[in-house]
Amino acid sequence: MGLVALDVAALAGLDDLPQVFRSDRAHEREHSLEVQLPFLQTLLGSFTLVPLVVGDAGAEAVAQVLERLWGGQETLIVISSDLSHYLPYEQAQAIDRATVQRILEFDAGLTPHEACGAAAINGSLLAARRHSLVPRLLDLHNSGDSGGGRDRVVGYGALAFEERQA
Repeated sequence: MGLVALDVAALAGLDDLPQVFRSDRAHEREHSLEVQLPFLQTLLGSFTLVPLVVGDAGAEAVAQVLERLWGGQETLIVISSDLSHYLPYEQAQAIDRATVQRILEFDAGLTPHEACGAAAINGSLLAARRHSLVPRLLDLHNSGDSGGGRDRVVGYGALAFEERQA
């Protein structure tokens, strides 16, 4: 769908943070960016991007990076993560519902067993709370809902954090 320009100034603005390490290799085996980009290109048209992969960073370290990037209405922060992995359908539903409830309550103590991107989610929850954002569940399903087998599913949720309406 075309090239997406990197926000070079925003990337440079992270250079003094000790938890930030620049490497193209970080994105080689990570698929979340390639999954999200077509949606962003369709909805936003032209935009610049700051691609980040969160490894073993703590929630506060992630929140610090997000705070550095936080702008106004022009800034969209997308955190991409699966939820549970390879559980039976009903068990995955229960675990994913509990995980989403914790996210809606700003519980920044998620583990990788609840969401593989727990570190990124936890940091984003700290930042969202500090900005008084309001969470909203958009959808919650798993791969068993899309025609796949139900013996080993992967959970998917979509949540939005928005400014409080006056």
